[in-house]
Amino acid sequence: MLSVDNVAVIHSGNTLFSNVSFAINPTDKIALMGKNGAGKSTLLKIIAGVNKPSSGSVSYPKDFVVAYLPQHLLISDECTVAEETSKAFADYLNMKSEIDQINEELTRRTDYESEEYFKLIEKVSELSEKFYAIEEVNYEAEVEKVLLGLGFTREDLNRPTSEFSGGWRMRIELAKILLKEPDLILLDEPTNHLDIESIQWLEEFLMNKAKAVVVISHDRAFVDNITTRTIEVTMGRIYDYKAKYSHYLELRKERREQQQKQYEEQQKFIAETTEFIERFKGTYSKTLQVQSRVKMLEKLEIIEVDEVDTSALKLRFPPSPRSGNYPVVVEDMSKNYGDHVVFRNASLRLERGQKVAFVGKNGEGKSTMIKAIMGEIDFEGKCELGHNAMVGYFAQNQASLLDEGLTIFETIDHIAVGEIRTKIKDILGAFMFKGDDINKKVKVLSGGEKTRLAMIKLLLEPVNLLILDEPTNHLDMKTKDIIKDALKAFDGTLIVVSHDRDFLDGLVTKVFEFGNKRVKEHFEDINGFLRNKKIENLKEVEK
Repeated sequence: MLSVDNVAVIHSGNTLFSNVSFAINPTDKIALMGKNGAGKSTLLKIIAGVNKPSSGSVSYPKDFVVAYLPQHLLISDECTVAEETSKAFADYLNMKSEIDQINEELTRRTDYESEEYFKLIEKVSELSEKFYAIEEVNYEAEVEKVLLGLGFTREDLNRPTSEFSGGWRMRIELAKILLKEPDLILLDEPTNHLDIESIQWLEEFLMNKAKAVVVISHDRAFVDNITTRTIEVTMGRIYDYKAKYSHYLELRKERREQQQKQYEEQQKFIAETTEFIERFKGTYSKTLQVQSRVKMLEKLEIIEVDEVDTSALKLRFPPSPRSGNYPVVVEDMSKNYGDHVVFRNASLRLERGQKVAFVGKNGEGKSTMIKAIMGEIDFEGKCELGHNAMVGYFAQNQASLLDEGLTIFETIDHIAVGEIRTKIKDILGAFMFKGDDINKKVKVLSGGEKTRLAMIKLLLEPVNLLILDEPTNHLDMKTKDIIKDALKAFDGTLIVVSHDRDFLDGLVTKVFEFGNKRVKEHFEDINGFLRNKKIENLKEVEK
């Protein structure tokens, strides 16, 4: 069991949180929740031993193993994917190597009666006892199984890690953590770089094979599926709920309503007491009563209501200029990169106002199809935009395309037109840009902040065909809900590439699946698609 005791973090005189205490039990599956900036990642780093708290401590037994996956990491480029992943078994392999070396030395030596010889025998006996107590591991098979589960192909295993993007390197690090079989796994946004199949595989692994898990994630379905306990970090303290995320939301709502009621009652009491003090402070017969009430107010602990809920703010896209009946028509499209075939004979036809999802493993052609629709690449076959199609495009690197010389407010002020101009501060507030933040230059913002700002820009531009490539990475759940509601009300056509099932649920009515060098059309929403995928996979296993 791991114990967090009275942990506090203070930066430049500001308290991020204080007196935080809780225990993590051997099979706990915990979601660490809270708005951006509340201190979730900081708390995870303290549990991992990466950061030290300002006060308090984290304690656990001597042989307790903690494994931590940060949001950003660096791994060496000096070996293949399989070799890097095999480092998970470094202790096991080093022990085996040391036993082999000592045994080889014992066969060479002839000083059977010497003290050194007896010491070597003692050491190899001790190591062997420890080594053979470990269940024999076919580590190469285990490495392959986990890497395939996380979306790598067999051909990828012998490729150098230097050929892979940051997202795929994250998967390698995740594979190493899962293979170590630690007592506690700490995951900070693990699904940001995973496709739907890999997320499902990770869920199964964490639910059935992992011991204790603490996860920060904005993927609501993922969190709901794997966790049974929710710890919320808010306003410098924590609330510990023995409930999964969806139930926690209901309990939190009840808590805030109770806080609000208590706060209002207390404010009424303070007002009445203050009025009494003002009225009778010069009256000799009431002196003791006045002094008593002054002391009472000084000792009173003011009730705080947890941060204001901005979910009531509704964002709306401007009305879409009317497009033709079919904003996107693709017929018999094929695309190769040299000898590598991305897909063949792909066809799709989107009707005006339709909302569809592009899903499938990374590298199967989703982004390639978008580039073709945007006219950014050559291809074989036909791809046409319909009459008066006006495209709004959110790329994964959209944040890097912002003008870094502008402030947050100027970025939005430059494109907002009409009545929306009066609500710029409200909109920025809904996306967690508040107070003096709105005067910050874009160049000093974090990647997540830039992503949110780029999303606001897109929300305000008059378009009738929206293409969103992984729009929810770096967004917390409240912001995602605001965007999802805006997209549901959007009267144009929508294509969204996403692995976030909760975001797609209730938003899209059709799914295009990219895989095996083809594009398959599914006439159902994301839940129907996933149900059928499960059935298809079972049939494949039976075959």
